[in-house]
Amino acid sequence: MFLPFFETLRRAGVPVSLREYLSFLDAMAAGLAQYDVEAFYHLARSAMVKDERNFDRFDRAFAASFGGLETLTAAQLVQAAGLPADWLRKQAEKHLSAAEMAEIEALGGFDKLMETLKKRLEEQTGRHQGGSKWIGTAGTSPFGAWGYNPEGVRIGQDESRHRRAVKVWDRRAFRDFDDHVELGTRNIKVALKRLRRWARDGAEEELDLPGTIRATAQAGYLDVKTRPERRNAVKVLLFLDVGGSMDAHVRVVEELFSAARAAFRHLEHFYFHNCLYEGVWRDNARRSSEQIPTRDVLRTYGADYKCIFVGDAAMSPYEIAWPGGANEHMNPESGEVWLRRAFAQWPDCLWLNPMRVRDWERISSIGMIRQIIGAERMVPMTLAGIEAGMKLLGR
Repeated sequence: MFLPFFETLRRAGVPVSLREYLSFLDAMAAGLAQYDVEAFYHLARSAMVKDERNFDRFDRAFAASFGGLETLTAAQLVQAAGLPADWLRKQAEKHLSAAEMAEIEALGGFDKLMETLKKRLEEQTGRHQGGSKWIGTAGTSPFGAWGYNPEGVRIGQDESRHRRAVKVWDRRAFRDFDDHVELGTRNIKVALKRLRRWARDGAEEELDLPGTIRATAQAGYLDVKTRPERRNAVKVLLFLDVGGSMDAHVRVVEELFSAARAAFRHLEHFYFHNCLYEGVWRDNARRSSEQIPTRDVLRTYGADYKCIFVGDAAMSPYEIAWPGGANEHMNPESGEVWLRRAFAQWPDCLWLNPMRVRDWERISSIGMIRQIIGAERMVPMTLAGIEAGMKLLGR
């Protein structure tokens, strides 16, 4: 019965395999999600989605396959499964207060209510909304959801409508995980993980299980071996454009900076405005009084560093091409000269641009910087763009 759902997932671009689908069927057969729409949703997603970038596609496919499940299916499952009255009684006792149960007894008792429910399930063949008799929604029938009756049995409503929505897939909480959208800190971290070079350093604090097994087998007694923890040894220089047109991208740049701090143990950062010149700074509040000569940065950090510029590259062409073209000071050498020095010092370089790619062509300064750094080394600040950039830096 779930084969159409499997096919819908594949058509939606979710790369679900037959093995994952069979695991999902096994979980359903084991009864891990019975008569609970939200549990069914989370079970299906955990079994068949292995990459969080596909969460949004899964939600859309789930909504297309099971739209209306939260209000219709419970009654249909009760009818199809022939559930015993004991189960129905427990469900009612779970959801009804003591006062409501007392009212039920006064109106004929629980057995009478269950007998009526059984008859209604046998008689009703379709969906019903409103009214006072049939099993449905938004009415005063004793059976259904989203309505009110003091002797009611809730069917198809997980909890009070005043507390939370059942249709978690319609909320699409992960809609920003698609490949071509701007990023949040969480999925930036996922993308930055593509750039890793593992090395073991520091104190020998981590259990070396293979080494312990070998030593124990040779010595005949337990010989515990330890080793330094494995860490990401990649070194990164981050140059962040601030001010001017970058004010519109402050949030996403902050998120990138936060994610980079968590992803790279060896991270150094500097700020610049529009284009790289003879001075950079670490504290924007002291950008005028405590600048660091760019030459010192070039001398200090070797070619083993990965260099990442973050900026929209939107400026006057004079700021790149001409001495004195900077809009905040008189620069003795052009921005292009400093950019070429930086890219020569750090060949593993990348430019992350938060501006939409479709706008790049209309801004001449973006084309100029792409020509200097190499067109393929300027990538958009999207999940797909950062992943492509990390692959370039990892070559």
